Amino acid sequence: MASVTGTSACMTSVSFSFKQTTQRRISSVNSVSLPINGKSFPSLRLRSAPTRFRVSCAAKPETVEKVCEIVKKQLALPADSTVTGESKFSALGADSLDTVEIVMGLEEAFGISVEEESAQSITTVQDAADLIDKLVQSKSA
Repeated sequence: MASVTGTSACMTSVSFSFKQTTQRRISSVNSVSLPINGKSFPSLRLRSAPTRFRVSCAAKPETVEKVCEIVKKQLALPADSTVTGESKFSALGADSLDTVEIVMGLEEAFGISVEEESAQSITTVQDAADLIDKLVQSKSA
């Protein structure tokens, strides 16, 4: 018998005598205690971990600003519209053709060439700015 208390765990137990598998999802796991062959062992305390892991290259602010301007121009957005690093192209009304045109405009403005695979991973202004800074640095190295 296992004792689990406290964020999220999935336990699977198999009973060989009945050939039956039981699976339970438990939320808020803080400690685990597993007796083996009738002997109890001290509980293991579990530390909570962040639910998300995010890596950001954090492009230069001037790169993000220039990308914002290019995106506004390519999408013909009103001057008073707000475009930030977190802005998603789809939320700004861009379709796949608009996104291709944005990438082409960025290539021309920054003097870079964006691989098709890399272009497909761009969904936000920040994604584009990070990729541009990376390409500009590798070009000058």
